[in-house]
Amino acid sequence: TAGCNFRCPFCHNAGLVLRHEEGEKYEEEEILSYLKKRCGVLDGVCITGGEPLLQKDIAEFMLKVRDMGYKIKLDTNGSNPKKLRELCEAGLVDYVAMDIKNSNEKYGEAVGLTDFDTTAVEESISYLLSGVVDYEFRTTIVSELHNEQDIENIAVRIKGAKRYFLQNFVDSGDLIGENFSAVEPEKLETMRKIASQYIDIVGVRGV
Repeated sequence: TAGCNFRCPFCHNAGLVLRHEEGEKYEEEEILSYLKKRCGVLDGVCITGGEPLLQKDIAEFMLKVRDMGYKIKLDTNGSNPKKLRELCEAGLVDYVAMDIKNSNEKYGEAVGLTDFDTTAVEESISYLLSGVVDYEFRTTIVSELHNEQDIENIAVRIKGAKRYFLQNFVDSGDLIGENFSAVEPEKLETMRKIASQYIDIVGVRGV
């Protein structure tokens, strides 16, 4: 889905965030027809973005996908806890992957919004920690934005979470900002060990 309320400078989907009016568009019926033909071959659908919860008719679309028998994974930045709760409690989501952009003190820098209020994000974290739906938390690690203390602060906040993934930054060539880089594998492993003090399952991606 196109459009996002964040402006993360390291975002690898800049086209979906800043230039979505220029992008190729698909009619809902085209997508549903594609899925209908693949019933029994595919198991699930991941709805990602952008930020999917900005879409006003997302629930109606998810219901149509669900009625075909598909499982649904939702990717979200956690900025709309009310909508997240509504979809989960309506039984439309099987798995949520929520991005935690940084420690609270550096959230505004990570999402490209000065003086960002993390209240909504905190509410989404608490909701997922309650165990209503299966989930993971994840953080994209950028050398210029994250250090070991940031990861420990995040891990303390989500202590007891089911699973947490550290995703090493990858430059897609279509970023909102510039001059960002991945961290060394050794540093990522150090971050993983720090987070593992508070969360049983901590994985790394992008190495």
